[in-house]
Amino acid sequence: MIRTGKRRMPDMLSVKNVSKTFNKGTNNEKKALSHLNLHLNPGDFVTVIGGNGAGKSTLLNMIAGVYAIDCGTVEIDGMNVSRDPEYVRAKYIGRVFQDPMMGTAANMQIDENLALAFRRGRRRGLAWGILKSEEAFYRDALENLGLGLQTRMTAKVGLLSGGQRQALTLLMATLEKPKLLLLDEHTAALDPKTAIKVLELTKKLVSEQNLTTLMVTHNMKDALAIGNRLIMMDDGHIIFDAAGEEKKKLKVEDLLKKFDEASGGHFANDRMLLGS
Repeated sequence: MIRTGKRRMPDMLSVKNVSKTFNKGTNNEKKALSHLNLHLNPGDFVTVIGGNGAGKSTLLNMIAGVYAIDCGTVEIDGMNVSRDPEYVRAKYIGRVFQDPMMGTAANMQIDENLALAFRRGRRRGLAWGILKSEEAFYRDALENLGLGLQTRMTAKVGLLSGGQRQALTLLMATLEKPKLLLLDEHTAALDPKTAIKVLELTKKLVSEQNLTTLMVTHNMKDALAIGNRLIMMDDGHIIFDAAGEEKKKLKVEDLLKKFDEASGGHFANDRMLLGS
């Protein structure tokens, strides 16, 4: 008998049995990830929380190809990228870092930064220039930020505030829809008012493009309020994974209890507590 049915869509992200140990064989050996498994469906918006040293940023770096994994596989939209270097994976990944200065070129104009992002992963010739059609596209994209940057396209990025630069970085990371968006505590260095604006912009861009997103945060309220799924990490493992209605019912107190259970009753992380 022939079975018929819909073909299952591949995970947008599949991390299987991935481990990473730094300074192996030395007194400073640190097992950052231990046989970790994580799967994201297309359109998932997953927030990641955990104490210092839990492996959150290491997980993002392993996905992005910053460090080589010790074992396991990393797949993006069904493609095995486990051994691909960072610049190859950059074709599929948009990323925003904690430091607003890391995602942009300060000495280049706003439109030039956008052009670099727009052409990421494409073949480039020796000629450099921004086409009229591109100018209109960049202007519309900047206007969507609601920060008035569309009137300052030739301004040097170094003249922008930290919040403006982070908003621009977020736009650059999503200008050409990535298969996966990685956000590594991208509001942690901003003042509270600016952080709220950048988070609202994040939700807007992710929703408009239905982006598959992995967002590391130390703020438990943000982790609960944003996205459709939450994972908690501790000592290189995922110790809690909640989605849908289960996530919606969670409160900060529930997360603190989970952290306390994972640490054997000795959870003490000022940054996480302040962020709650």
